[in-house]
Amino acid sequence: MNRLTSRIDRERLLLGIAAPLLAIVAALVVTTLVILATGKNPGAAFSDMMTYGFASDSQVYILNKATTYYLAGVSVAIGFRMNLFNIGVDGQYRLAAFVAAVLGGALTVPGWIAIPLIMICAMATGALWAAVAGILKVTRGVSEVIATIMLNSIATAVIAYLLQPGKLGELQQGGTLVSTKPLPSSSYFFSINTGPAGELDGFIVVAVLVGLAYWFVLGRTRFGFDLRTVGQSESAASASGVSVKKMVATSMIISGAVAGLVGMPTLLNESHQFDNSFPVGIGFTGIAIALLGRNSPIGIALGALLWGFLERTTNHLEFQGYDKEILGVIEGVIVLCVVIAYEVVRRYGLKRQQQKVGAELAAQAAATKKQEVA
Repeated sequence: MNRLTSRIDRERLLLGIAAPLLAIVAALVVTTLVILATGKNPGAAFSDMMTYGFASDSQVYILNKATTYYLAGVSVAIGFRMNLFNIGVDGQYRLAAFVAAVLGGALTVPGWIAIPLIMICAMATGALWAAVAGILKVTRGVSEVIATIMLNSIATAVIAYLLQPGKLGELQQGGTLVSTKPLPSSSYFFSINTGPAGELDGFIVVAVLVGLAYWFVLGRTRFGFDLRTVGQSESAASASGVSVKKMVATSMIISGAVAGLVGMPTLLNESHQFDNSFPVGIGFTGIAIALLGRNSPIGIALGALLWGFLERTTNHLEFQGYDKEILGVIEGVIVLCVVIAYEVVRRYGLKRQQQKVGAELAAQAAATKKQEVA
């Protein structure tokens, strides 16, 4: 039996390596065909992407983008581990960033007090907004997908209503831009000067801490075990004494709290105010990155870096005469290839495991019968 277990573990490791390799090969093949269909040379495109993507300034840009994308991916992954689809991360982080920007602009305390208050405010806002969907699900059975889609629209409307002169907004830059009151310089988050390559956002440190907390809580605590159990089988979790409704609501709140941090790299490191140019759609990018990373903290990090790399290099390809829509095509192809490859490998691995276990049990039964006859 030990030999069988060792063999199964070895095959599981090989299958784990085969899945991403299969996805990468499939994505490269499909992307090559897409570029060929546009009448361009895919070899030159890939070479240009690699050269430009590994330049020092591009690496700083990718890390800054990956910081935001990683937080979005972790937020979505928390829901996925509970078998919940928190599609409302986009509305949660935008509303959280708006409320935090309003608070930050009004604070007159030192930065070492203001920055934690701004971050706590953002997390609380995101958590409360996500809690609405969680409460509706556990009390009324409302799908979290429908609830969070509606909450995204409501968040957009609330921000548009309040971000006006005379309310919580004010005119900036000669009356051409409406924004919240800018944060005082003491409330700026630290950045790392990398020389000619630019400034690396210091919020990357917070993203790393969030990833470590995600790994530890979900993989090394009773709460994380209960959360994963509910996600795999609500009936089994309930039979073991876990409150399914409580876990659903709690996971939505935690997911929303992490979503509240998604807009903080932009607010505290870059724009220092909330206006109509604040990034949108990052929550939906987080869904793709969580899928790419298979809800693993390391996998999500790699997915976020890949997304930042693609965004940087494909935008550059547009200046080289390639169609700008190629970015969306490549991203979509990669996500589809990853999802399909992992599912194909998972089914193959499950089938192989069942065959090996069945063969081993049959061999043991035959040996036992032979001994009885003898």
